[in-house]
Amino acid sequence: MTGMWAMELGAVGGPLRLVARAVPDPGQGELLIEVTACGVCRTDLHIIDGEVAARLPIIPGHEIVGIVAALGEGVTGFRPGDRVGVPWLGHSCGYCYYCRSGQENLCDTPGFTGCTRDGGYATHVVADAHFCFQIPDLYSDEEAAPLLCAGLIGWRSLRAAGDGRRIGLYGFGAAAHIIAQIAVWQGREVFAFTKAGDREGQDFARSLGCAWAGSSDERPPVELDAAILFASVGALVPLALRVVHKGGRVICAGIHMSDIPAFPYADLWGERVIASVANLTRDDGTSFFRIVQKARVKTVATAFSLANANIALERVRAGALVGAAVLLPGEPGDYRR
Repeated sequence: MTGMWAMELGAVGGPLRLVARAVPDPGQGELLIEVTACGVCRTDLHIIDGEVAARLPIIPGHEIVGIVAALGEGVTGFRPGDRVGVPWLGHSCGYCYYCRSGQENLCDTPGFTGCTRDGGYATHVVADAHFCFQIPDLYSDEEAAPLLCAGLIGWRSLRAAGDGRRIGLYGFGAAAHIIAQIAVWQGREVFAFTKAGDREGQDFARSLGCAWAGSSDERPPVELDAAILFASVGALVPLALRVVHKGGRVICAGIHMSDIPAFPYADLWGERVIASVANLTRDDGTSFFRIVQKARVKTVATAFSLANANIALERVRAGALVGAAVLLPGEPGDYRR
């Protein structure tokens, strides 16, 4: 097979650089995948900025959709030509306490796609077959890519929030626009919180069925059962605590967050709970891909070429996109210089 192209992070702070590499061979239990789309996640920015430790150099990207090109030894359940998705959790040991107790998302020696394992900002990627998902036919490659992290982590966060009927979502981007649709389909009332003055984002939230949309420093018209923080801003935690009722839950969905400022104990009292969500499990993926089809969730994404990954990342950093950003590798000839 001919070579591959990738956008590689060589040092903390970036930028990513376009590099040519040999196409890797899949090892025991692995798939070689031709990437057809890869979502751009805020976690990628945390890796670039050094807020999440990564192996360097690394090819980022963990919202991967592609076609199986080759099977490593021992792989079952897949064949060449299958369309698959690769998420953030790319490997778990299978034998530590957490793996044995059904909490593989907390594995002591995990592998993370685009962080400790090369990811999908590339024309090809190798992935552990045990952590790949079949993609529903309902979605194109571009539409499916945001489901692999924004959707999966959002789903785990929604489950952690409990069965409350009134749910607040802080930061209405890639994850929130997916989970809002599921929550509305479930019959919940969704309250969207955006950065101040983001009328476009608020209108977008209302168009997806949200009952209310406003700035993150505003109080909604009613007390909430739970709030999910997709924005990685620690100062939002005390604000969210003040709008959930007694016994309410505040779920921090990001892998990284700025420091949480001090707040009065009275804001937490009344058996309110602050909890974090870490990674995902394969069970999350199985249940999520069932429900997105039932709820007929639609994703909204802006497409960029692979070579324009740095532009896409800066658009995500600035919050200048409605929905998600997705990289499309294109044809090999696109990378000839």
